[in-house]
Amino acid sequence: MNEWLKQATGKASTLWKNSSVVKKVILFGVIAVVVIAIVVAARVSAAPATVRLFNAPVANETSRTQILDRISQENVTAYVSADGYISVADDRTARSMRSILISEGLVPSSIDPFAGFYNRSWSTTDAEQNVRLKNAITQTVKQHLEAISDISAAFVTIVLPENELFAADQKPVSASVILKVTPTSTLTTDRRRILGIQKLILSAVEGLRAENLTISDTDGNILNDFEGMAESDRVSLIEKQQKLRQKLEAELAAKVLNALQRTYTADRIRDLNVSIDMDMSEKTSDSTIYSPIQIRPDNPDTPYDDSEYRDTLPISQQTVTKEWQGTGYNPEGPAGVEGQTPPVYSDMSNVIGKSVETGVTQNNVVNTTRTTEKVAPKPGRVTVSVNVDGKWTKARDPKTNAYIIDDDGSIRRNYTEVPEAELEKLTNYVRAAVGYDRNRGDTVTVTNIQFDRTAQFEQEDSEYFRKQQARRTTLLVLAAVAVVLIGFILFRAISKEMERRRRRREEELLRQQQEERERALWDAKDEANMQVTMSVEESRRAELQENAINMAKEHPEDVAMLIRTWLMEE
Repeated sequence: MNEWLKQATGKASTLWKNSSVVKKVILFGVIAVVVIAIVVAARVSAAPATVRLFNAPVANETSRTQILDRISQENVTAYVSADGYISVADDRTARSMRSILISEGLVPSSIDPFAGFYNRSWSTTDAEQNVRLKNAITQTVKQHLEAISDISAAFVTIVLPENELFAADQKPVSASVILKVTPTSTLTTDRRRILGIQKLILSAVEGLRAENLTISDTDGNILNDFEGMAESDRVSLIEKQQKLRQKLEAELAAKVLNALQRTYTADRIRDLNVSIDMDMSEKTSDSTIYSPIQIRPDNPDTPYDDSEYRDTLPISQQTVTKEWQGTGYNPEGPAGVEGQTPPVYSDMSNVIGKSVETGVTQNNVVNTTRTTEKVAPKPGRVTVSVNVDGKWTKARDPKTNAYIIDDDGSIRRNYTEVPEAELEKLTNYVRAAVGYDRNRGDTVTVTNIQFDRTAQFEQEDSEYFRKQQARRTTLLVLAAVAVVLIGFILFRAISKEMERRRRRREEELLRQQQEERERALWDAKDEANMQVTMSVEESRRAELQENAINMAKEHPEDVAMLIRTWLMEE
């Protein structure tokens, strides 16, 4: 292998050396062309492959914009070429988008959405072309139907009869479609989507009419039997009309009720009933209004209206004058027959007279306005009823300002009715709020009826008596605590007083004993006339006694505590 490579390299080198300049330039040019071709092929192959939505360009810019907007709503990227062709990513996306555009009528009339699905070569016969046409249409319709998200499978059968010589003998084009939908789909009950599918099929099959198309589900139920669904549609329409009426009633009731509750509080006005009679029938009204002709408009600079109007404006006038003079003629019937003319007129026969008749014919013009409008639905009579409760006040004792309690144990309450003048004002307010129209037969009723507040009053009374009981209990507890504190204070005061008196008795007793001893000594001294001296023990005892007396005077409480301790030990 290496020897072959060396030989090939040597031959190429020899050939290159023996080649002329022209051959070398040509070789470089061929290599450059090959490189350029490879680069172009790589770039072309790297470009995204797309499928055209239609085989014809969309020249109308408005239609093209609508199609692109509808495709963008499905989160699909579309490409538009310079010559107006619209392309999408793949064939499945093209079928899905094409079915949506056909069902919504966004395909321009100049474009056949199914063109290009069947082509005819020069060797194809008419029979083969008809079969291919039928198969192509059937397959295309099937693909378009299965491109819809709710349809898992579609079975399409199309009958294209042969062309007859006479139109009376021509059989119509017919088609049968069976749709298998997903378990959670609502396609079979959605009339709008069924109409879209029917329109898609009618657009795909030339000459097919709605009466010759049958769309059914796998259970055999006809889905496009719209005439049979008329009764169901009527019931659905009635339900929608009732919901519309209820919505209007709820909105009007909420608006008026909120306004009244801000004035009278929600406790006094709890509900408001509104009933609206709706005329749901469609009516076409033609009216002609004749108005006067304005000769001069109003000057806005003047404080008054100086405009000038005329009821009519002459556009042509004709005056005719007839004058007659001669003998009056009184017919009497055929010759030989007595006439039936009364004597008064008979006497006036053959009288020469003169008659002048003048007539004026004038053509006038007036302002005429003709209006044609279609009205449906139209609100009719409005009925409103409101109940306002009066005011409840709790009765108080004028002396103690406490609530008066009845014999049954409840708080006495007084009810004040709403005055008639206030009810009249409230009625006018409600009329203005609902747009009262007497000619329409509207009715507004505002009454004053007491609400049943038994449960509310029982709860208020229970809460009031519970608070009173809690207050009394608190006062009794505070009083008991105060009594205990006062008793403790008195006990301490009495104990101190008794201790003080006991100490005073003991001190008095000690003082008396000391006086007696001193008196006895002095008496013995006087009697014996001799020098009496106290022993050391007696002196010590006297000193301790004197110190104890002084300490008792200075710290009576400590001494009392010491004596109490001694007594307890003994």
